[in-house]
Amino acid sequence: MAGVFDRLVGQDAVESELTAAAVAARSGEPSSAMTHSWLFTGPPGSGRSVAALCFAAALQCTDPGTPGCGHCHACTTTMAGTHGDVRRVVPEGLSIGTKEMREIVQVAARRPSTGRWQVVVVEDADRLTEAAGNVLLKVVEEPPERTVFLLCAPSVDPEDISITLRSRCRHVHLVTPSVPAIAQVLRERDGLDADTAAWAASISGGHVGRARRLATDEEARTRRKRALALVAATARPAAAYAAADELVKAAEEEAKQVSAARDEREREELATALGAGGTGKGTASATRGSAGALKDLERRQKSRATRTGRDSLDRALIDVAGLYRDALAVKFGAARPDPTTPIPLTHPDLPDQIRDLAAEVPPENLLRAIEAVLSCREALDLNVKPRFAVAAMVATLITARTP
Repeated sequence: MAGVFDRLVGQDAVESELTAAAVAARSGEPSSAMTHSWLFTGPPGSGRSVAALCFAAALQCTDPGTPGCGHCHACTTTMAGTHGDVRRVVPEGLSIGTKEMREIVQVAARRPSTGRWQVVVVEDADRLTEAAGNVLLKVVEEPPERTVFLLCAPSVDPEDISITLRSRCRHVHLVTPSVPAIAQVLRERDGLDADTAAWAASISGGHVGRARRLATDEEARTRRKRALALVAATARPAAAYAAADELVKAAEEEAKQVSAARDEREREELATALGAGGTGKGTASATRGSAGALKDLERRQKSRATRTGRDSLDRALIDVAGLYRDALAVKFGAARPDPTTPIPLTHPDLPDQIRDLAAEVPPENLLRAIEAVLSCREALDLNVKPRFAVAAMVATLITARTP
C-alpha cells in the first residue's frame, strides 16, 4: 500500500529529507535531522501544506517499518484531520489573529494523549498578524518537549514570514511540479484520459489542485475563459471596463456560492446552541446574550467571504498576467506558441491569441501590462476595493494596447 508521501508530486528530495527526520524522531536520539519547528515554502500548488500534513503523519506513524506507511491508524487519522494530537490551523478569514493563536499554543503545550507528538500545522502562516506571530514565536523559541510546529508560507521573504520566526525553523523548500508529473497524477489518481490530463496539467501553472479543477469542473474552465477574455477586450475601452466589472462580480458571486450553505449551517448551529426554539425555564436568559455571539459569527463569515472572493479574483489576475508573459516570450523569440516550444507557455492552448497579442503590442507595453496586473494584486492585498483596483489596471492595459 502506498505511503503518505506518495501524495506529494515531484518532490523526491523533500520526501527523503522528511522521511529521514521522522526516522530520527522515532529513534529518540539527538539528531540534526529532527527539530521542533519547520517552515515549508513553495509556490502555490507545490503542495507545501500537503507535505506538512504528510510529515505530521510520519511523526505519528506506528508501523514498525518506514514512517508514514499510510495504512496504520495514526497515518489515516492524521491525513483525515481527526488525529487527537494533530492540530491544523487553516485561516478562513483574511488573517490569523492573536486569540486563535493563543488557544492553539495552549493546546500545543499539553503532552500527547495518543500519539508520539503534539503536532501543530499552521497553513498560510503568511497570514499571521504581527501580534499572533509574536505569540507563536515565544513558544517556538522554547517549545514543549513533545511538540512540533509545522508552518507553511509561500516564501522566506519577510513579507511572508517574520525574520525571527523564520530563523527558529528548519526550512524545507518545495519546487513547482513538472507538467508530466501533474498529468500522471490526474491519470492515475483521478482516472482522467491522457489528453484531458495533459491539457489541464499544461495550463495549471504547476498547481496540482487547479489542474484537477480545470479538468473536472466546467465552472472553473468558464472562469478562466472569462479572465482571459479581458485581454482581448482591451482593444475596445468600453468592452474592457465591462469585462472588468464582470470579472469582479464573478469573484463575488463565487464567494457567495461557496459560503452560502456553510454560513446558514453555522447560524443554525449557533442558534441551537443559544437555545433557539426552547420553551423551558431559562430559555429567555439563555438567549438574552446572543447578540454578541451572532455579531462575532457574522464578522467571521464576512471575512471568510472576502478572502474567498479575493482568492478567486487573484487566480483570474494570474491568468491575465500569464497571457501577457507568453506574448512577451514569443515577441523575443524565447518561446513559440506550439507544443515544441523550449520554454513552456502559461497558456499553450491559446497559440493564436498569444501570437496576435505579441504582434499588436510592443514589448515595452507588454511589460507595462504585466506590471499593472502585479500592482493590482498588491492593491488588493492592501484592501483597495476590487472594482477600483481592477479599473486602474484596465486603464493601463488599454493604454498599453494603444499604438
